[in-house]
Parts: sequence; C-alpha cells; structure tokens
Amino acid sequence: MKKPRIRPIALCVFRHEGRILVSENFDPTKRETFYRPLGGGIEFGERGIDAAMREMHEELGAAVHDVAYLGTLENIFTFNGKPGHEIVLVYDGSFVDPSLYCRESLIGREGSHAFKAVWKHLSDFVPSHPPLYPDGLLDLLLSSR
Repeated sequence: MKKPRIRPIALCVFRHEGRILVSENFDPTKRETFYRPLGGGIEFGERGIDAAMREMHEELGAAVHDVAYLGTLENIFTFNGKPGHEIVLVYDGSFVDPSLYCRESLIGREGSHAFKAVWKHLSDFVPSHPPLYPDGLLDLLLSSR
C-alpha cells in the first residue's frame, strides 16, 4: 500500500457578478454533493501560479490572465472513504474570453473524465446547502472582495 502524502495543489477562482465557477462533485461514501473551484496538482519545479494557469488550459481549454495569489489553505479531508491532505494555493483569475462568463455551465475534462463546472453565488454556500471546499475557502473569498 502506498504511504499517504501531502499533495500541493493550485486552484483558480473566477468571479463574476457575485458568482464563482466551481465543479460539482459527489462523494458516494458520504452521499454528499459538494463544490470546488477548478485546478489541480502542482508539478515538481512548477510555480503555483503556473500550475493554476496550466490546469485551466488543460481542463477547460481556456486562457486566463490577471492571475493573483489570494492565500493558502490546508485541507485535511476524507473522500470516498479515503483520507486526503492538501496544501492549497488559491488564486483569483480572469478568463481571456469574456463569453465564458455568460454560460450557465462549462464542460471540462480531467484526463478522460468529463465534468461540469457551474456558476454559483457565494450566498449559495450556507449551512445546510452543499458545501464549498476546501474548508476556509468561503471565508477567504469573502475577505478578499
């Protein structure tokens, strides 16, 4: 069995008219729907900001600009019954193509897996509604308006 490790990741938050772009996910073990900004792993020798931009190109085929560091979060979680631990670099960014802000949803790809990204109002992430992960992200976004 592989030894668990801490995974460094970079997420990019896109904001438009009080909404953010997030992927909708489901944890089958917890039977929980949750949301998370797009992004992924930081490769060895890669800066976090470059990873965030690369991930947007890989996942959405979209170019981004005005990428700015917002903060770092530590995310210790369980997904599908397995423990995870991430150091999350959070960036704010803008799409080069403004038409992406007008779509209700975007279809992205993570390897061979397709996923749907949707625009959600920050006010949607209240207790008793599907959560926004990683923990602490909502507070970070509200404090950096």
